[in-house]
Amino acid sequence: MATGMCAKYDMNCSVKIFSMISNRNSQVSFYIESLGCAKNSVDSRSIAEILINAGYYEVADPDDADVLIVNTCGFIQPAKEESIGILRELSSKKKRDQILIAAGCLSEREKNLITSKVKGLDAVYGTRHWGDILRILSQLRRDIPRPHMHFPVDKAVDENRIGVHRVAVYGASAYLKIAEGCDRGCAFCAIPYIKGPMISRPIKNILDDAAFLQEKGVKEIILIAQDTTSYGKDLGLSDGLPVLLGKLLRRVPEVPWIRIMYMFPGSVSGDLIALMADNDQILPYMDIPLQHASPDVLKRMRRPYNTDAVCNIPENMRKAIPFLALRSTFIIGYPGEADEDFDALKDFIRQIKFDHVGFFPYYHEKGTPSYNFPDDVSPELKEERIQEIAGIQEEISLEKNKGFIGKNLEVLIEGNGDGISIGRSYRDAPEIDGLVILNEIVETNQIYKIRVCGALIHDLIAQKIE
Repeated sequence: MATGMCAKYDMNCSVKIFSMISNRNSQVSFYIESLGCAKNSVDSRSIAEILINAGYYEVADPDDADVLIVNTCGFIQPAKEESIGILRELSSKKKRDQILIAAGCLSEREKNLITSKVKGLDAVYGTRHWGDILRILSQLRRDIPRPHMHFPVDKAVDENRIGVHRVAVYGASAYLKIAEGCDRGCAFCAIPYIKGPMISRPIKNILDDAAFLQEKGVKEIILIAQDTTSYGKDLGLSDGLPVLLGKLLRRVPEVPWIRIMYMFPGSVSGDLIALMADNDQILPYMDIPLQHASPDVLKRMRRPYNTDAVCNIPENMRKAIPFLALRSTFIIGYPGEADEDFDALKDFIRQIKFDHVGFFPYYHEKGTPSYNFPDDVSPELKEERIQEIAGIQEEISLEKNKGFIGKNLEVLIEGNGDGISIGRSYRDAPEIDGLVILNEIVETNQIYKIRVCGALIHDLIAQKIE
């Protein structure tokens, strides 16, 4: 669209933009920037689907868009800074006839911060009403003050009314959201405040989305929620995740990989372990964010703090699933984390021998229960501890990877070039874990059998089995 469509930017400019939607010879374009986690990515693709169904079309370059949408992340300070930075960059380059909308978690959490830091916004709305994008654009057609603040007091958006898929597809892999919100009360986490209480999606909706992904030829479905192991509790299911998985296996038999993310410690049931052990389609991969290993720190975090029970989880799972890949995340420098607490965590890491671990410094987030605690571990000490414990895990990861030399694996290839191909095995979730490097060019978005011939700290080197 021509940049000179409006002689100067004013509130009536959007009226001219959106009047185009009624003209079948002209469509309104949009660009969406998705920040943060995979759950945000699903929301972004659902917003895009709503717009496309309404006659808009998506562009890859913000300069070519009539409507700019940033789906923000507001989980921790670096994510907030990134969101503000992207919004300010788009605002500084914004043309007079473009519309800029801030959506998502940071909008939900700190709408006033966004409006104070970013000039030129046309609308701000939160994550609980991601599906209201057409309603917002309709409101922007009118002569109303900017930025328009869209934060209804009613319940979160009803996805059944909207009728879009709750998936995000990347190549041959796809994230499938099974629930919104969280009922856990972890002291460091703002997610319940941002997202609200847990709302499980109906099983039928999830199965329909999975069937849609199977029809598209997706090779890997990744189930996500704030806490996948709590799925179905609000639907009256005491152990809903195995129930869902059982139905999923029957509905999408042609999808070779099903991966589960974000399990809560202590909520991994015997039925879930047995189902994973008996079905090759469910990858032997468990992501359980434990956050710490010191009982005192865990108690202050409002997390399960019986470390003996926590230690039994990996042991029991490995007995049932010998080649289980375990991933976890830990917060370093939580208020009151003494040297002996950190030593307990290091000992725990050495004992459990995770395949993959993420270490993150504690961020003092306003609005969380732990904000009332003094942030008494200095940034320098947090970084020093992260470097030390990451070094311990690197030795473990390398040892684990060396143990796969000479073994055969299946690898989903996601890219190629310069004589090599890059993919992931069952041990590696997208973006956060390691890679498998194949020493030849093969077709992407396909699963190949390979033999591991080398090991790096995070990655494996392999050759295709003919």
